[in-house]
Amino acid sequence: MTDNLRTIKCVVVGDGAVGKTCLLISYTTNKFPMDYVPTVFDNYAVTVMVGGEPYTLGLFDTAGQEDYDRLRPLSYPQTDVYLICFSVVNSTSFVNVEEKLSCLSLYKHSVFYSQWVPEIRHHSPKVPFLLVGTQIDLRDEGATITRLHNDKAKMVSSDQGKKLAERLKAVKYQECSALTQKGLKDVFDEAILAALRPPTDRKNKRCCLL
Repeated sequence: MTDNLRTIKCVVVGDGAVGKTCLLISYTTNKFPMDYVPTVFDNYAVTVMVGGEPYTLGLFDTAGQEDYDRLRPLSYPQTDVYLICFSVVNSTSFVNVEEKLSCLSLYKHSVFYSQWVPEIRHHSPKVPFLLVGTQIDLRDEGATITRLHNDKAKMVSSDQGKKLAERLKAVKYQECSALTQKGLKDVFDEAILAALRPPTDRKNKRCCLL
């Protein structure tokens, strides 16, 4: 029976340690993983109802570290929607949504490497994507606030996320916490709707998600 279900492929990308794996595990198992394990490649699947019809939502986790830049695109073919993730308490991961600045000491100068949006546009130019701010529970955590203060760093606001999503022509900006699950279901509901909308109707029409 499940073999006949239509599959929606959703690939999650973003810098390492921004909570991509926790996002997926919390959504698919309803449990938050307490141990951090860097991801090379993994996938998950859940059944969702859209307009009264069952679909298989295939969720593909990817490694954000530069060491996997060549391996990661192997998961991109036939993708229906991307989630580009950054941590709201890591401004570097927010900047890297657009571009990544790396310093090559060998040549004694800095070189810009295209990062998440340029990467998925290169491999999947017509596939929709959502911009997702993760770890929103840490905005109120004392230790995180102190660390950012000591590092003279700032959190990424909801308004900043919305403005970047609009500028990059993302389908939408969503925020969530894998720990508390606040906003978590909304992320994947919006991803499913984006994947199922015809390209010409994505800004105007909505599917019915149950």
